[in-house]
Amino acid sequence: MKRKLILGIGNLLMGDEGIGIHIVRRLQEKGELSGVDIVDGGTGGFHLLEYFQNYEQVILVDATLDGQQAGTVTLLRPKYSSDYPTTLSAHDIGLKSLLDALTLLEIQPEIVLFAVSIPDLDKLSLDLSPEIEGVIKPAAERIMRFCREG
Repeated sequence: MKRKLILGIGNLLMGDEGIGIHIVRRLQEKGELSGVDIVDGGTGGFHLLEYFQNYEQVILVDATLDGQQAGTVTLLRPKYSSDYPTTLSAHDIGLKSLLDALTLLEIQPEIVLFAVSIPDLDKLSLDLSPEIEGVIKPAAERIMRFCREG
């Protein structure tokens, strides 16, 4: 079993909702995390199950509609799907269902979530809003520090 995976989740066609993908792409470009795999998980779903089976620790990076100021990055250590923010972006059902399936299958890697607060999901766009785009670099650096320290 491999040690760590950083898994970015998001939909690039929905603007800010794709922030998880933008952050993992930044991490891939930097290439400074030896021994850590970095994957673009797209919009989530059951096709990601194998990643949770093959890693001791899965670090998720995703957008959330949690009502906090846009660009807030929150570190969570959820165990069950009910521990996640109430509205975990547009793929809420797929990712939470996957996490429930892991519990039923008794697959329990350590899961860490870096949730980025976004303002809304009201438009289709390939562009990030300025406040969310400004989060990419500091969030990537925070995740790299977390990986090195933990």
